[in-house]
Amino acid sequence: MISLSKIFLEFFRLGLIAFGGPAAHVALMEKELVSRKKWLTHQQFLDYMGGVNLIPGPNSTQMTMLVGYQLRGFWGMIMSGMGFIIPAAVITTLLAIFYTRYQGLPELDSILLGIKPAILAIILGAVVKLGKKAVKNYQLAILGLLVVALSFLGVNEITAILGAGVAGMLVFTLGKRKKEGSGNIKSLIPFMAVNTLAAGAVPYSTLKLFWVFVKIGSLLFGTGYVLIAYVNAELVENLGWLTPDQLLDAIAIGQFTPGPLLTSATFIGFILDGYKGAIVATLGIFLPSFIFIMILYPFIHKLRKSPYTSAFLDSVNVAAVGIMVAVFIVFSIDVVTGWKPGLILALAMAAVWGPWKINSLWIVAGGAVMGYVLF
Repeated sequence: MISLSKIFLEFFRLGLIAFGGPAAHVALMEKELVSRKKWLTHQQFLDYMGGVNLIPGPNSTQMTMLVGYQLRGFWGMIMSGMGFIIPAAVITTLLAIFYTRYQGLPELDSILLGIKPAILAIILGAVVKLGKKAVKNYQLAILGLLVVALSFLGVNEITAILGAGVAGMLVFTLGKRKKEGSGNIKSLIPFMAVNTLAAGAVPYSTLKLFWVFVKIGSLLFGTGYVLIAYVNAELVENLGWLTPDQLLDAIAIGQFTPGPLLTSATFIGFILDGYKGAIVATLGIFLPSFIFIMILYPFIHKLRKSPYTSAFLDSVNVAAVGIMVAVFIVFSIDVVTGWKPGLILALAMAAVWGPWKINSLWIVAGGAVMGYVLF
């Protein structure tokens, strides 16, 4: 039997070297956990990959939790998940300290001005890549465009995504009278109910910050980049605790650090409330994933077999892409205000879609260098 300490140390090691986003994380895990350590078979690895795509949260991080759960049950899940998250959270906190201490220096401001267009290019690349997978038919394309329109009309992003999921589940399964999946519909009710307590215009509180990130972690279907849309809706537009520039800076920091992009929440929490805010935000955004894995582990593979949950998930995924399109347009208007950011955006887009397959980390670093030189 594999010890809990060994599980923690192995995933801590992976958390230190897991640069490059979810796809790179998964490739690294396949190499280390399947090919080298033989902790999983290839079939189990593929089954888990399919399973985590059906629940909200950071897919690659949930993969670590599933492996830990299989190896040593509940405490194995805790050790593997925490081992993978802690390195990124600690590094992000250190960068947040540097950011808050030196923010306002001309050199740092120039670097950040260059990073923002590079982040926009990475977001657009994710939109195109995810859009190709999410838009499976013309009905889903129409649904995605509708979500974009609703976003510009001021509809809350979380409401739009969940509303699209419910609408798709009802419309795309209309006329089907299959009994299978009726229990799975009930399993989705907690996800829908989370949004019933919408964030209000209230002063900052630690409890409210925790709840905001619990809600985001409970509803984050699709990719980590959807985090931008959710945080923008909750903390920028609704509560006014964060500025759009700070949000883009948080995503940039997430690109620089190994591990899950969702540790951008750690950076945001530190900006708002120091070490306490960093801890609260990190716990809030990752806690739902631990709960989902623990509850859904026995039947996670069955969700896609139901026509109802399948239609819900397809609709949620295309809606998430629609929200990302709307956020990209809004942020582009704010960021690209002249030829300098326009040039950085164009070069970053060339790097994203060029034949060189440049890692996002180097695209962000290139934007930082260009910003320092141009600004």
